Amino acid sequence: MSIVFDFEEQVSALEKKIIELRNAAQIGDIDVANEITRMQNKIDRMLTQIYQKLTPWQTVQVSRHPDRPKFTYYLDNIFEDFIEIAGDRLFADDQAIITGFATIDNIKCCIIGQEKGIDTESRLKHNFGMPKPEGYRKAIRIMDLANKFNLPILTFIDTAGAYPGLESEERGVAEAIAKCMEKSFQLKVPFISTIIGEGGSGGAIAIATADKVLMFEHSIYSVISPEGCASILWKDETKNNLAAEVQKLTAKDLKALGVIDEIVKEPIGGAHRNKKLAADTLKQVLIKNIQKELSLDSKSRQIRRRQKFKTIGDEFLIM
Repeated sequence: MSIVFDFEEQVSALEKKIIELRNAAQIGDIDVANEITRMQNKIDRMLTQIYQKLTPWQTVQVSRHPDRPKFTYYLDNIFEDFIEIAGDRLFADDQAIITGFATIDNIKCCIIGQEKGIDTESRLKHNFGMPKPEGYRKAIRIMDLANKFNLPILTFIDTAGAYPGLESEERGVAEAIAKCMEKSFQLKVPFISTIIGEGGSGGAIAIATADKVLMFEHSIYSVISPEGCASILWKDETKNNLAAEVQKLTAKDLKALGVIDEIVKEPIGGAHRNKKLAADTLKQVLIKNIQKELSLDSKSRQIRRRQKFKTIGDEFLIM
């Protein structure tokens, strides 16, 4: 693992012992299979207990794990026949958002995903998953194509937020996000979004104004990062724990609030520990939801989508 969380130190110690046993077995031809199995079972039990009781701030840390599978991993392991659509036909091609056509279980669809990158080179290429206006305008372009060809839209959210730099503001990032949300409400086709890691601010909701919003178990979704919240409310960035607690940014809290529709189960110890299983699980959940949405007529789907976002939080206002 590239990093070890403080709440996983005991697990990390056992994992190191397993590596030592395997190395010893190679040198001395020792049978350590039973001992490794016993220790691995203990690790699984420990991880299950730890991840069942993650604090909100610990969940934030897991959602940002550098080894957590990014959008392109899911693209490669869930979909077939991907054909990329590049550029917004207005300014440039923003690599923080990748769009195109693909197939899942013989269902043709349109894909929009935010990509953070997996190493220094790819992170720079994809601007750490922070889209500029042209990224959202590219998303609008693929949404129009989806509507034209009657194809379901699947979006994948993983961003700290839209890029806040000067050039982004100059080219109208706020308007681009608003137009993206406006377009989402006009769509006649099924629209399903999945938060796969970090869902930050308007940069996330721009492509998550969907019929169904799915969320991985250890992802986060919030209007601002805990660090940003702490610096604004308490003028103290050390209060990240408190900020994460009050923000209700975990999948469990957001499901209870009606902000998301379904929690996608992660492998033991988080998606970064078993990427393939995470992708397989998400694939089945996506197929189920696409088939359900395709069974509805477009008019009722549009009405339901609008109503969904108009009424989020109503019961709490009444209280």
